[in-house]
Amino acid sequence: MSEADGPLTGSSTIGRWLDHPEGGPAIRSALGQGGAFDESALAPVRGLPLQQLVSLSQGQLPQELVDGLVLQVNGGVAPDEVDDGAGPWRESITPGRFAGRTVIVTGAASGIGRATASRVAREGGRVVAVDLFADKLAALVDSLPGTDVVTVAGDITKQSDIDAVVAAAGARIDALANIAGINDDFSPLHETSDAMWDRVIGINLTGGFKLSRAVIPVMLEAGRGSVVNVASEAGLRGNASGNAYTVSKHGVVGLTRSAAFMYAKQGIRVNAVAPGGVATGIPFPANVSELGSARLRPFQAAIPTVATAEELAASITFLLSDDAVNINGAILASDGGWSVQ
Repeated sequence: MSEADGPLTGSSTIGRWLDHPEGGPAIRSALGQGGAFDESALAPVRGLPLQQLVSLSQGQLPQELVDGLVLQVNGGVAPDEVDDGAGPWRESITPGRFAGRTVIVTGAASGIGRATASRVAREGGRVVAVDLFADKLAALVDSLPGTDVVTVAGDITKQSDIDAVVAAAGARIDALANIAGINDDFSPLHETSDAMWDRVIGINLTGGFKLSRAVIPVMLEAGRGSVVNVASEAGLRGNASGNAYTVSKHGVVGLTRSAAFMYAKQGIRVNAVAPGGVATGIPFPANVSELGSARLRPFQAAIPTVATAEELAASITFLLSDDAVNINGAILASDGGWSVQ
């Protein structure tokens, strides 16, 4: 039985829900409560599971809404989730891929960082999970019973916290995933404030630089290591975000290529992933530039699809692992094809 023939579940795509004779009216009614329902806003995420709306909405759509929709269209009974190879992509764990390896992951409390830390841990790695939020890091650990996850609540722009991360990792550091990042306010250059510039560059670029600088000597001593930086479509083009974010991600690309060249003969691979639209729930600043937003809007509307954090983690963990043994200095556009438009 194909995904199109089976019952509607939380794993069924948003597109299938919208096109279903019973699911369509149900989801439109639920999402339209409290205001007009703009179905066009769901066009980029039609291929995502309905379940993803919970994180995509940044808490505005609760889990109870998704569960209620599933019960509503199935006569009050929740059908079993069956992975028959049809329907939307589902994560497939490779047991032991990171066995015996210590991997540092920043931004590990949420979004792409959390998905990456979770996957490495479930594939046998020892994870040093880094983020500002101790409570969310604790929740990550609770979600991964039987795995080896060490948490460090700290700010990657501060040297003392960088030192704490390296100390928590210990004598062996096999890989580093520089994922922590923030958005800007879409401002063009003449509107970009010092505060916005300093914060975005500090977290998106300087933090990754400082942590990489700290761990590479450990990798050099071992004669091997892998670093994966998270760039962005904004690191490949000028029409994906505001000035500060675009500059920071172009900087990440430069950091990646320089390090890949410098350490290529010493066993260290340095690569980057450039995501497009991702359903991570990362908030934008409160005051978004009207001028910048208007200029960017038609180009952002061309995003072919929005990925899940787990889909990005699949790309990142591939580059972190020995499966990418012959890849160095690559900027992998994990963007659903946006970069070729």
